[in-house]
Amino acid sequence: MQRSNRPGSTHRPRSVAGFVATGSGLAAIEFAIILPLMLLLYLGSFEIAEAVSLKRQVVLTASTVANIVTQYASISQTSEMPDILNASSAVLAPHPVANAIVTVSCIKIDGNGTATVAWSQSLNGAARNIGQTVNLPPGLDVPNTSLILGETTYAYNPLMDFMHIGTLDLYSSVYMSPRSSSGTIILTP
Repeated sequence: MQRSNRPGSTHRPRSVAGFVATGSGLAAIEFAIILPLMLLLYLGSFEIAEAVSLKRQVVLTASTVANIVTQYASISQTSEMPDILNASSAVLAPHPVANAIVTVSCIKIDGNGTATVAWSQSLNGAARNIGQTVNLPPGLDVPNTSLILGETTYAYNPLMDFMHIGTLDLYSSVYMSPRSSSGTIILTP
């Protein structure tokens, strides 16, 4: 029996049948090509959102520690200061505080406008050296005043470092004026 290729015939030529049959395979190939890009976008947006959230917590930690310290006229180096620095773990939660270096320093500005470190305390890192010169932002170098400098550095390791970014050091600092009537904060033993 011979097949007819006449119009209206129910038989399709092999070339059309082959094209129709490969149409479903074409969708699978397109999906296989686009899947890595979709995964990259999804996982990349997750990592970016996580880093942005942590950066916000780093900013908040520096601000919170400096804000708490500015409320004191005199602060104990052995009893109150460790509690204040350890409060940073609550701000950084759920991220481990072990990856953070939190530093709070009292900056004295002399009559010439030279800013130096009067005292400094740190959690998980080295404090600033006493007497170290500090470059202040314009407008903050008012002679014969003091400032509190809160700093936080966080070593962020992405959960799924599929882009091989490595460790990102997130940093924030904030200057605040002491609230005591003396205009400075004394660090006691």
